[in-house]
Amino acid sequence: MAVDKRVADARAAVADVKDGALILMGGFGVCGLPENLIAALRDKGVKDLTIASNNAGLDEHGIGLLLKAGQVRKMILSYGGECKAFEEMALAKVLEVEWTPQGTLAERIRAGGAGIGGFFTPTGYGTSVAEGKETRQIDGRWYVYEKPLKADFAFVKAAKGDWMGNLVYRRTARNFNQVMATAATTTIAEVEELVPTGGLHPDHVHTPGVFVKRIFQGLTYSKHIEKRTVRSREAAKA
Repeated sequence: MAVDKRVADARAAVADVKDGALILMGGFGVCGLPENLIAALRDKGVKDLTIASNNAGLDEHGIGLLLKAGQVRKMILSYGGECKAFEEMALAKVLEVEWTPQGTLAERIRAGGAGIGGFFTPTGYGTSVAEGKETRQIDGRWYVYEKPLKADFAFVKAAKGDWMGNLVYRRTARNFNQVMATAATTTIAEVEELVPTGGLHPDHVHTPGVFVKRIFQGLTYSKHIEKRTVRSREAAKA
């Protein structure tokens, strides 16, 4: 008999998230964000969270909502430039920030999911990123040792999923969601479309259900555009 991992909604999905949790938050820019899970986490009011994500979202969308609510103690990220709340908190040193190059962040998470004890990378050598870390010269080039990154929870968002937790992402949403799903004790997936078991072609599955503990269909998605650039009507006619 197939395993059914469905929960009623985002509120039920985050019911056991406690203060101080380390959460991997999927998404790239504002693409592939687990919007319903973020909103439920904000409403739950848990605090002292450590969030690992590619970026800090926007002030009114994504992780920025948790930052403005004062629920985040530490951010592990590669980019924070589009969120004013993050910028102000980081500069005021009320938020702990662990800057990690984008590729290094992805590989740390992949290593955590694969059970690898860390890796050496040349990225960041000679910069503040390497401070306090082991360095080693390999074949005449200097490398920095990076530890794997694992979490209590991973919040991921997919285009489609089935009752067993198998997931299919769409385009850019694969960037961090797919690897994060492998590196947490509890992976929670929200999907735009939830289909019965057997409704996904096996060759199309990006994340096997074995990695996912809970799944639900999100109610609404805002489809934010991070930076909207348009031409004037006059320029378009020309």
